[in-house]
Amino acid sequence: MAVKSGQLSVVAVLSLSLIACTNSSLFAKSSHIDPELKVDVLIKSGTVYTGSNNKAQNLDIAVCKQVICGIYASNSKSIVAKKTIDAKGKIVSPGFIDAHTHSLEELMSEDKNSNLNYLTQGVTTVVNGNDGGGPVDFLKTKQQLEQNGIGTNTALLVGHGKLRTQVIGRAERVAKPEEIDKMKSLLNTAMQQGAIGLSSGLYYVPGAFSDTNEVVALAKTAANYKGIYDTHLRDESTFNIGFKAAVDEAIEIAKLADIHLHIAHIKALGVDVWGQSEDVIKQIETAQQHGISISADQYPWRASGTMLTSAVIPKWVMADSKEKFHQRLNDVSLLPKIKTEITENIRRRGGGEALLVTVTEDQNLVGKTLKQLAIEKALTETDTVIELVQGPQIRVASFNMSSNDIENFMVKPWVVTSSDGTNGHPRKYASFPKKYRQYVKEQKLLSLGQFIKQSSYQTAKILNLKKRGEIKLGNYADIIIFDEKNYSDNATFKKWNVLSSGIETVLVNGSLTIENNQYTQVLSGKVVH
Repeated sequence: MAVKSGQLSVVAVLSLSLIACTNSSLFAKSSHIDPELKVDVLIKSGTVYTGSNNKAQNLDIAVCKQVICGIYASNSKSIVAKKTIDAKGKIVSPGFIDAHTHSLEELMSEDKNSNLNYLTQGVTTVVNGNDGGGPVDFLKTKQQLEQNGIGTNTALLVGHGKLRTQVIGRAERVAKPEEIDKMKSLLNTAMQQGAIGLSSGLYYVPGAFSDTNEVVALAKTAANYKGIYDTHLRDESTFNIGFKAAVDEAIEIAKLADIHLHIAHIKALGVDVWGQSEDVIKQIETAQQHGISISADQYPWRASGTMLTSAVIPKWVMADSKEKFHQRLNDVSLLPKIKTEITENIRRRGGGEALLVTVTEDQNLVGKTLKQLAIEKALTETDTVIELVQGPQIRVASFNMSSNDIENFMVKPWVVTSSDGTNGHPRKYASFPKKYRQYVKEQKLLSLGQFIKQSSYQTAKILNLKKRGEIKLGNYADIIIFDEKNYSDNATFKKWNVLSSGIETVLVNGSLTIENNQYTQVLSGKVVH
């Protein structure tokens, strides 16, 4: 807490005016507040959601340096501040926390380290390293981020896939005991340095080549530091073991490792598993009743986003190296098997019309479906895929989810908001306002308080982020102010990189990073845990 030693007694006195103190006798004690308190920012008369409950309160919030140093009933005290913000008629809430992003590359860049596409959604903290892709060298990554300066806070997971690649490459086999020991040693170091847990991408290469025991061994290491196990399930569809079996595997890992399980971007992907959300919810809640700690995150879109290769190419074809990948695709003896599996994977995802090219070097491909491209090329959809994946990388939006499944998961108290933000998909720029617009304003599936809690307080608790996610005395001042009428998503699948609007003010660790709807060029984010 960035409070000078001489101010500590002041903070203690200010606790008398904490949110919970709604009776007159406790407010009366606030007359003893030190008049020399140095308030940097005062947010007045806002409709405040603290994050920890679903009710709004009319409050004033004082910020001293990096922390919240006072919370009072609106206009109950006259406080002098360097900066006063009139939030009357506006929503004031904790900054949102995105449990699943892929923003590390931007944060380490020279021109995108502001993370403006997240700030304009109201996100003040992002998680990186998901899907098994988190950096192994935590300390080096942290130092690079701090030296570069970052616009949002970020927490880091260590990736099982990265650990595996460093120790055994992309080999299509289970790890040997001595290789697991090497991975555990690397993970142990990263956890000591501040990583918040282990992530896996068991659907992706190379994580797909691991067995359950390998993951359990690593999850136990993360558990020693009260870390979490964040997983992209081995299967969200019928690609290998099936959606429900993959959930069972994740629960078994959590049970054996005695670790909190967090399921990434929970979804029923593809026509074969539409409707299975109800069964999966029962699996999870039964496990919770037996003492296993489980949560999940979710983005509010019917389409997922991934590489074309990851979407439809069999994992065994991508094993080892790029050279081997191309050799297999051009091996006449293997082509019948490859084509059969690609055809089935396209079907699972809803057919060629459900796969939309969003990002690639060849702009003539962008905005077209696989079905359209196949017609243009006078090829089958499968042969079109084989041709395309041998060129520059292609990102696709895969329209593969049902609205009912999305809504079934969304209303659960253990499901929080995320973006899984990647290029080519509007979720990177618009997930939080889209969830608000569609599911709070239009469908009224959630209340505003529920949405805020799912997007802040609950996420901080899951990730064990200290003094984040709640407007509370002594917490870091990650705060947003927005107008309910104007908070809106603007990105679409045709224009996926359009900033959201309506977030008028953002404080990250007490510093104004957005003021009057404008980015202030301030980089006040931290690596957090």
